[in-house]
Amino acid sequence: MPFSNLGFSPAVLAAFHRSIQAEEFAQATPVQQAAIPAILQGKDVLASAQTGSGKTAAYTLPILQQLISQESPQAGRPRCIVLVPTRELAVQVEEMTRKFAKFLPRKIKLLAAYGGVAIEPQMLSLKEGVDILIATPGRLLDLADQRALGFKQVGHLVLDEADRLLDLGFQAELQRLLAFMPDKRQNLFFSATFSAEIEILAAALLHQPVRIQIESEPQEVPQIDQRAIAVDAARRTQLLRKLFTENDWERALVFVARQYDAEKIAMKLRSAGLSAEPLHGQLTQGKRIQVMQDIKAGRIEIVVATDLASRGLDIKELPVVVNYDLPRSATDYTHRIGRTGRAGMPGLAVSFVTVDMQAHWALICKRQSVAAELEEIEGFEPTDQATPAGQDLVPTGLDINGGIKGQRMSKKDKLRAAAALAAQAKAV
Repeated sequence: MPFSNLGFSPAVLAAFHRSIQAEEFAQATPVQQAAIPAILQGKDVLASAQTGSGKTAAYTLPILQQLISQESPQAGRPRCIVLVPTRELAVQVEEMTRKFAKFLPRKIKLLAAYGGVAIEPQMLSLKEGVDILIATPGRLLDLADQRALGFKQVGHLVLDEADRLLDLGFQAELQRLLAFMPDKRQNLFFSATFSAEIEILAAALLHQPVRIQIESEPQEVPQIDQRAIAVDAARRTQLLRKLFTENDWERALVFVARQYDAEKIAMKLRSAGLSAEPLHGQLTQGKRIQVMQDIKAGRIEIVVATDLASRGLDIKELPVVVNYDLPRSATDYTHRIGRTGRAGMPGLAVSFVTVDMQAHWALICKRQSVAAELEEIEGFEPTDQATPAGQDLVPTGLDINGGIKGQRMSKKDKLRAAAALAAQAKAV
């Protein structure tokens, strides 16, 4: 369906048409077709669609049309707040929104606010007036605590990757932020899944929402060839080097479980003559942005990343994703490999499976309908024995399902936290 059938005004449609062409959009995606008319009508929306389905444009475009008819924002009083779980997603949403807004009749002021960088420039930008503030919860609270931010004019609240916001333990921050928000506002929840926590929060915050659930059609499934290779843990880096060089991979995104491993493996790859950089939460924001710019531009060959890169990052024509460590949850497997095979391009996802992770790999295959047979590479046949029962499979203290052993929230705890957040939201 073309964007001209979704309810945009002629002037705005003409401006978007130039932006949409530049962004290589031809037709509205299913989530855009369902969400845009509802948002333009001022309705609350609860939408679920997979990574790469066009969720950002689905809420950005109709909000932009509504904002251009309003007066310029006052200092420190944004009209729309978009909450995102990671700095990378904040930057991506801001970049995409800026491109969409480029040709609109009124200049739309945007700001991406996140931690890891100085807060003063963000405070200054808010003082100059911002229409749309895209922020992580922690930095948004920092700005509020600094009295640089007011919420009275917020007419639109968007939770992008809402499931991820709750999974990462932002319940307390969300509770505080919701207490600041005006009662009269449009609420838009966009998520990859409709978890029980999302349903509880939506029931409390959304008013008669339009529910949208987009299932991937067979022809929309990314063209990702999935391979699983049995290998000893100590030989994974050697195998990665072999696969990269012998298969002439131009670029690869490699996922590991720990920040330390990201640094160590990137260093070993550099020693072997490959250009590689780590990407994890302890890097400065400037360094993280530089790494992503370098991999996108082809200046480096391999990024070794923790799961902060599994959502919200768009690397055009990325040919290969490697699960050096298997993800902690079956759902994260889908988000990781979704970094390749985008925009109709074929991709390859390779998972290294050590002997202790074979049961976990079988679980991922079952839950995500993965049909990859466990193969062996000549010269890298595994010889390790399984860890004896009763010993930790992950010596770092990380549970393969996510979180710290003994500290990770159980499913019941997550539901209780979501219910408490919803109850608090109703009370304010």
